[in-house]
Amino acid sequence: MALIIIGILVLIAGFVLQRNPQYGRFANIVRGLAIVLIIAGVLTKCIVQIGAGQVGVKSLFGKVQNDVLSSGLHFVNPFVEVKQLDIKTQNYTMSGQLDEGVQSADDAIRVLTSDGLEVTIDLTVLYKLLSSEAPRLLRETGDDYTDKIVRPVTRTKIRDNSVYYEAIALYSTKRDEFQQRIFTSIENDFKKRGLILEQLLVRNITLPQSVKATIEQKINAEQDAQKMQFVLLKEKQEAERKRVEAQGIADYQRIINIGLTDQQLQYEQIKAYLELAKSANSKVIIMGKGNAPIILDAKN
Repeated sequence: MALIIIGILVLIAGFVLQRNPQYGRFANIVRGLAIVLIIAGVLTKCIVQIGAGQVGVKSLFGKVQNDVLSSGLHFVNPFVEVKQLDIKTQNYTMSGQLDEGVQSADDAIRVLTSDGLEVTIDLTVLYKLLSSEAPRLLRETGDDYTDKIVRPVTRTKIRDNSVYYEAIALYSTKRDEFQQRIFTSIENDFKKRGLILEQLLVRNITLPQSVKATIEQKINAEQDAQKMQFVLLKEKQEAERKRVEAQGIADYQRIINIGLTDQQLQYEQIKAYLELAKSANSKVIIMGKGNAPIILDAKN
């Protein structure tokens, strides 16, 4: 458009020069230059290149048109303004860490849970613009939809849904359920405005210090209880082992008492005598029937 305006101004200057006898000979050159500028400006405005991963939305004198230009070269009305919008996947991070999210300062989401505790949540939103909805989004919201839709809707829905959970459950057992719940809630709002929510990542949930201390005490108590259960189980096993051992000894003694008769004992005694008699260093003297022998050392 700038070239067209400049060309028109140069063309007017050419007609002015034509009336001046001193510079009249330059009038044709100036008019020719003006025509070249006007043609170049028209061609520049008529040819529009849309980059990869973007779409073009046409606006004629402030009125947004419904047709969408895809990536590539297009010929358009020179009076049409084309606004290019990104349709690739974008991410918006809200974090308590400095320089980690979109905001340079602390941008974490602080919410209240059902038990009245304040929990800090770090979150990343993955989303993209639906190309067919680009004209409506530009018409109703503008191209700064990240600040007008993505950020406020996400933060509001997280606060609205966190009140249904206790702090400890939100941190542990209910984390996946909470993430799915806020995903569904945010997805519905995004669709109404021409955006697609691809993924919602709850990156970190920070509990109050008092709750952390309570959780640590509970974990330590559970570990101590498990340790005591192990000790008791070990003692029970040891007691059972001793009981079985004592029962075995008692059974052995009972069997011995029943099975050993006087004849059996005498037989075992005779076998012992025979072994003693076989010794080269001993002599065996029998002192009558049923008496124990006297063992004399052969060296004496």
